[in-house]
Amino acid sequence: MADSLASQIITAIGGPENVRSLTHCATRLRFELADASKVDQNALEHMKGVLGAVPQSGDRFQVVIGGGVATVYENIMHLPEMANAGAASASGEGQKSNADVKAEARSKARGKVAWLDSFFEYLADSFRPILGVLLGASIIIALVNLLISLNVIPNDEASAGWVFVKAIWKGVFYFLPIMVAYNAAKKLKVDPWLGGAIMAILMTPQFTSLMDAKTTTCVENAALGTKSCTANIFGIPMALSDYSGNVFVPLLMAAVLALVYHGLKKIIPESVQLVFVPFFCMIIVGALTAFIIGPIGVWVGNGLGVGLAWMNTHAPFIFAIIIPLLYPFLVPLGLHWPLNALMLMNIQTLGYDFIQGPMGVWNFACFGATAGVLFIAVRDKDKDMRQTALGALAAGLLGGVSEPSLYGIHLRYKLVYKRMLVGCGLGGVVIAVLGWLFPSVTAAGQTVHGVTTTAFAFTSLLTIPVFDQMWVYAVSIAVSFLTSFFLIITFDYRTPEQKAEVLARAAADQKAAAPTVEAKEAAPAATTATATATATKTEAPAAA
Repeated sequence: MADSLASQIITAIGGPENVRSLTHCATRLRFELADASKVDQNALEHMKGVLGAVPQSGDRFQVVIGGGVATVYENIMHLPEMANAGAASASGEGQKSNADVKAEARSKARGKVAWLDSFFEYLADSFRPILGVLLGASIIIALVNLLISLNVIPNDEASAGWVFVKAIWKGVFYFLPIMVAYNAAKKLKVDPWLGGAIMAILMTPQFTSLMDAKTTTCVENAALGTKSCTANIFGIPMALSDYSGNVFVPLLMAAVLALVYHGLKKIIPESVQLVFVPFFCMIIVGALTAFIIGPIGVWVGNGLGVGLAWMNTHAPFIFAIIIPLLYPFLVPLGLHWPLNALMLMNIQTLGYDFIQGPMGVWNFACFGATAGVLFIAVRDKDKDMRQTALGALAAGLLGGVSEPSLYGIHLRYKLVYKRMLVGCGLGGVVIAVLGWLFPSVTAAGQTVHGVTTTAFAFTSLLTIPVFDQMWVYAVSIAVSFLTSFFLIITFDYRTPEQKAEVLARAAADQKAAAPTVEAKEAAPAATTATATATATKTEAPAAA
């Protein structure tokens, strides 16, 4: 294990005794250290299998691995020297912080607006653990749409086979509120099963059947095309909604649950907390969620969705350009999570989303810049960057994940952003113009200027078929990708000093490898000479 990647990372991070806790997200190992000054960042950045190393505020440190982060995490936790280190992290208890502080820019901002920083960490940690299932579901949707467009399978939603396939991915989005509630409650140090159970109340057949009760009155919402109903519960009016796919309600509910949960633990004796804390939480928070929190969450989500929909309808050109230009700054700061929540909300209320199309423009501008870096790394024989860029590009084009590119390359070489933003802007202009000239029609018969989708999809090559006006989307992301790519390979992504350092290192590596090659070439000649000398000695007595 001495030469394993896990062992090398622990050595570079300052040894097992320097690790207070260790967790991981979709692409990164997240260390809480005793002393961050002991980290050998240079060794980590040039380590095979590591895409980047990102120092955080305080004594936090992140190591970018990519899609294989879970395997590396398990290998680290099974190292003999890690038997006592990070145990609290592995069990989920005693951990100082599970906050994913994004990049150096966010580290500098920490403390200035602490509550806002904590709010975005809360959003991030509520969604991050379920990114895998969301990605899996989005690929299933993409493959199904591709097979339908190629007429391989019929678009017959009445068939039993189609219903089954739809259930495979629909289950993720239908029960998404329960998953979000679980993660949000866990983030706030509340029993996560309690958070999930309370959210499940609003999704039971018994609760949804209230819409069909004789005493229930319903009103159509023309703007969203949805139905709002009010039930009479013991003489108290209760606003009813379809909470499947909703993400704002569980986020609000978990915050209220945390207040009630921790308050009850202070007043209820420890000997009976196991029974009575969940009992009172389910009654109190369950009722508050059904009567107050749920309707407020739906109202907030609908309001934000309607506002963005209005902008997309009345100012689609501006909307399609602003989104790609904002995302390069939102993602490193962790501020993109509210927009992700709005995408899910749009699908749940409107039946489609209009944010993911312009967002894809930014993603492919990001991947185009990474492809340009990979081209230069191959040309300059930069082995370290070639490995980093190749892994980041694969994660982006196949998984739609931009973090390996951002943390492994873009935030380390600031010139990348100048080239990439041009690609974002130009791709945004293309999707704005084509989206306006060739509007799409939703399933409800609405005309929408822009690229839409009925699924929450990570914008990768595999998910292109999920977008309506697919050719508009494909042209737009191709323009953004190629623009960033050509700008990077034309103007480089490094300063002259950085380029000179890389070229010098590559030359030194070649020079170091040269004697080895010469020795290998000389070996056969030496062997031949030895054999000849031996043969001569053997023949000498006979000749005499």
